[in-house]
Amino acid sequence: MSDLLLKKTHMNNRDLVFVPNFRRQSRQHSHQRQNGSPIFYFCISPRKPKDYRRRCHPCILGSSIPMAGLYSSLRPSYSSSSSSHSSAPSSQVFTSKVLLLLTVLPLSLALFAFVLQWRGEIDDPTTRWGPKDRLEFPGMDASTSSEHLTRTSSSNCADLLGQSRSISFPYYRDWNFNYKSDLKPKICITTSTSAGLDQILPWIFYHKVIGVSTFLLFVEGKAASPGVSKVLESIPEVKVIYRTKELEEKQAKSRIWNETWLSSFFYKPCNYELFVKQSLNMEMAIVMAREANLDWILHLDTDELIHPAGTREYSLRKLLSDVPENVDMVVFPNYESSVERDDIKDPFSEVSMFKKNYDHLPKDTYFGNYKESTRGNPNYFLTYGNGKSAARVQHHLRPNGAHRWHNYMKTPNEIKLDEAAVLHYTYTKFSDLTSRRDRCGCKPTKDDVKRCFMLEFDRAAFIIASTATEEEMLSWYREHVVWTDKALNMKLMRKGILTRIYAPMVIMQGLREAGTFTSLIASAQRTTPSETELLSSINGRNISSKVIEGSGILSKKIEMSGRKVLEVSDVVLLAVPPLPPPSMEDDNDI
Repeated sequence: MSDLLLKKTHMNNRDLVFVPNFRRQSRQHSHQRQNGSPIFYFCISPRKPKDYRRRCHPCILGSSIPMAGLYSSLRPSYSSSSSSHSSAPSSQVFTSKVLLLLTVLPLSLALFAFVLQWRGEIDDPTTRWGPKDRLEFPGMDASTSSEHLTRTSSSNCADLLGQSRSISFPYYRDWNFNYKSDLKPKICITTSTSAGLDQILPWIFYHKVIGVSTFLLFVEGKAASPGVSKVLESIPEVKVIYRTKELEEKQAKSRIWNETWLSSFFYKPCNYELFVKQSLNMEMAIVMAREANLDWILHLDTDELIHPAGTREYSLRKLLSDVPENVDMVVFPNYESSVERDDIKDPFSEVSMFKKNYDHLPKDTYFGNYKESTRGNPNYFLTYGNGKSAARVQHHLRPNGAHRWHNYMKTPNEIKLDEAAVLHYTYTKFSDLTSRRDRCGCKPTKDDVKRCFMLEFDRAAFIIASTATEEEMLSWYREHVVWTDKALNMKLMRKGILTRIYAPMVIMQGLREAGTFTSLIASAQRTTPSETELLSSINGRNISSKVIEGSGILSKKIEMSGRKVLEVSDVVLLAVPPLPPPSMEDDNDI
């Protein structure tokens, strides 16, 4: 048996071992041993199967083993090995197919998008922008830059409202800012303004971005001019109300004139006159807001921005939606701008440093740094420090001056926010000194300015603007308004009195780079009104720029107009004027 290799196997342990790489075959013969047990022949041969019958030799295992026992011991090992061998290739095939699918699918999508764009069926938004909308990077063609620089705008405020040259993404391109939908709550802002588009447009669209839906603009002066008003009227959800004879006659019949809460402001010029005018406009705005089913109303000047800090989305809508239903009024403490240069042209985009309100500071920090914070000025703030407020639009609501709201039938339940604020951009431009002087006809004396202005700094600024030369005015402006001492700025910044707020700058920059203002102005200029409409609008606007000319004329008008005085509550709350922040004398009282 030289060509036959056998290895003894102990069947009880099921330890059958064959020599590798040899074919094996078992066969049962009919020969029996003496004890009647069958004899097994294990034939192991490298030859072909046809020689197995001739080459097999009997091999008697050490003990008698039944046929079934052998087959039962051999069958499981054979089946398990065969199944393991068959499952391995199938899993490998499945994995290969998955990898192939993950590779082919992205490539197919990319190829499909490339084909569509190549055929012109997908329009890249950047290809629609004109040269004036594109930002220049190193290596770009200089012809585009020169072409853009040689262009001139047909609007006086195009330079201020036009493209910024800094790199950013046009977040607001093609936005309609039309919130005439089911977004809740619906917020309205009303204002009385004579500013131009360079101030009004950024003010409107900033507040549209943070969630304001409707604007009620009581305009006069420059704001009521045909070129400005036509642009304002083209903005969705902006209502422009002109100061006409009809408006003045209607406001002359207001119940406010027969009530005592505003009576101390009647028949006085300048700031007092403006304060009464704002209150009368707010009264009309309440009626308009209620008819439009609005939820909240605010009164802001066009040099003030709401800063909805404390909300994740930087949203005034989110801020007011979280207010409990039993709250009638929300007070926003004001922060005051602290300019660092005397050549500011666009405050909303150039001013980032603000002085915090007393309500947002620890008492020790406020009074401990009061002297350094005032820098020789009469008060901690240059102007008012009692903030502005938002009120729920409800029955019996009335204004309580330009800073608060009230209700004829109850005392409003109000809360004061501990993070959100009103950003007041006051005296941010050197020209603000002369503009305030030109709007008021008071004499520049200490006694007369008290009759015209409520706050000490306004009085001092009016006297300087009326008596000093331009160089003296600039020197006074740098000393009292501009924060040029960087060491002091850093110290007060660390104390928490001064703070940096960049959100309005970022929003304004995005709006300008998206061409929001320039496209709006260009669109309004393309629609030219007829000559008849233009003449009627001019004749109807600004017939009188004042509600109150003096005690003589208006008192006669009031006596001639009969009014029905409605019943009011027993508690008479006086109008809240613009008040300065607490002074050092108030330290012991707080």
